[in-house]
Amino acid sequence: MFTILAPAKINWALSVIRKRSDGYHDILSIVQAIDLYDYLAFEESDNIEIQTNSTIRMENNLVYKAIIALKNFTGIKKGIRVTLKKEIPIGGGLGGGSSDAASTLKALNEFWRLKLSLENLIQIGASIGSDIPFFLNLPICIIEGRGEIVKPLKIDKTYTLLLVKPSFGISTKWAYESLNLKTQLTENYEKINNNIWQLYQNLKKGDIENLYLWNDLEVVVSKQYPEIEMIKKMLIKAGAKASLMSGSGATLFGLFNDEKEALEASEFFKGYWVKVVKTLAS
Repeated sequence: MFTILAPAKINWALSVIRKRSDGYHDILSIVQAIDLYDYLAFEESDNIEIQTNSTIRMENNLVYKAIIALKNFTGIKKGIRVTLKKEIPIGGGLGGGSSDAASTLKALNEFWRLKLSLENLIQIGASIGSDIPFFLNLPICIIEGRGEIVKPLKIDKTYTLLLVKPSFGISTKWAYESLNLKTQLTENYEKINNNIWQLYQNLKKGDIENLYLWNDLEVVVSKQYPEIEMIKKMLIKAGAKASLMSGSGATLFGLFNDEKEALEASEFFKGYWVKVVKTLAS
């Protein structure tokens, strides 16, 4: 048996640049992995089997899609039994499905002794999910395009976050379409890029008093789901230095000085899914 942990992620910043002709959107984002994990175990099998506590149908599960894409790319005929234990909430903007798929590609490359390069795995991953290339380049990256252009970064500091998710999930497709963007490139690309790099420098230095966080999707999601804005305000009131919705939502995170403060703040969110986590360092 081969086991692997698949981490979740948060977006420190997310700008949606334009709508592409293929229906996707070009983005600029800085993304970091956190110590919230799904658990995957792999065993030999004649067929493809996925045993999981997830409610997603097997053919829609990104683990299954990753297995099929890997088999098509290599021509390998083997089967596999995957046990997937989900801890990362679905529809939370934390990238759980993409992380599971990336972890599957890494695990099977080793389990099946395929000897594929990282570039090969990124190519396969990008064909099935926009966030997958990031999860093959942990722990922190600037991502562009629809997510397939990845610039790995280094960071030695960790940050304590309180995650809060309401009872509903958000459709990524709906969130992006709600922006109603045109296809031309925004004139503010250079400014956004400079802001992303400045944010990274502040994160590297540990300057949490001067972190400017943003998420273009938060505005449209909050209009439809006012509870998002309410949770964000509650996190700030509970002592968070900053707060933001991750990805397309619906999870929000608050940045705290330490675990004790984050745990105390979690008491304000009875009835919600909450988790105190740390970001992962290089």
